[in-house]
Amino acid sequence: MGPENQSSVSEFLLLGLPMRPGQQRGFFTLFLGMYLTTVLGNLLIILLIRLDSRLHTPMYFFLSHLALTDVSFSSVTVPKMLTDMQTKYKSIPYAGCISQMYFFIFFTDLDSFLITSMAYDRYVAICHPLHYTIIMRKELCTLLVAVSWVLSCVSSLTHTLLLTQLSFCAANTIPHFFCDLGALLKLSCSDTFINELVMFTVGVAVITLPFICILVSYGYIGATILSVPSTKGICKALSTCGSHLSVVSLYYGAIFGQYLFPTVSSFIDKDMIVALMYTVITPMLNPFIYSLRNRNMKEALGKLFSKVKFFSQ
Repeated sequence: MGPENQSSVSEFLLLGLPMRPGQQRGFFTLFLGMYLTTVLGNLLIILLIRLDSRLHTPMYFFLSHLALTDVSFSSVTVPKMLTDMQTKYKSIPYAGCISQMYFFIFFTDLDSFLITSMAYDRYVAICHPLHYTIIMRKELCTLLVAVSWVLSCVSSLTHTLLLTQLSFCAANTIPHFFCDLGALLKLSCSDTFINELVMFTVGVAVITLPFICILVSYGYIGATILSVPSTKGICKALSTCGSHLSVVSLYYGAIFGQYLFPTVSSFIDKDMIVALMYTVITPMLNPFIYSLRNRNMKEALGKLFSKVKFFSQ
């Protein structure tokens, strides 16, 4: 079958979030505000790390990439969702839908790998403090980020190439606010066994295995703290790992909540709740978590505001 005959569907219809017509303006304002907060907050994190030499450390190197990922992640789905709230015909071209799905998977996986790299950084900082600068050298940090990008690209590209081999005969309505892989597989009139098998296998590789690595890292961190119990050591560990643990809880809490609680609400599908957590809430909260719980970030922010105030006078 030639590529031109793979699908007779030229576009898909996105149902979007289930809401009454009178609620659209309120939800539009809410999500627009959250999206702008996400973009500005994460860009501010990147700017602070770029400008303050005290933040040129492995932890903040990973954080800057996480902030960039969060901005990109939200930008994949939220602008389209906001646009659809203002239009009656919520369509997306076939090519646009496939592209949106590719980048959604890409940034989801990249988030997972970056969070895992940050967990390893915290493990080295607490369990091997004397060798931290030797282990977490610039070359290793760059390698971890590069591998994260490559693995995420391979994962999303695999799903995308397999999806383009499927046929979509008639049904083109997606009960979601973006082109979700699972929803697209349900619409296909082809055999999706291989796609579902790869989705499960790759999902285990890019979600479950990194989570296990994070648990192991914090297991060693906990054992190190307990081996030399002291109030000062516990406080230092909490200040060092608290922000990262909060981000891990938000990220994996949404994932496991999807499978542990099959029916959350009759008003909105659980997949939409999880997707909103991924694309809107978590990326928006991350800058607050790292800026409010981190002394160095707060000092860098105060220093930046002082410079702005000085030049504005």
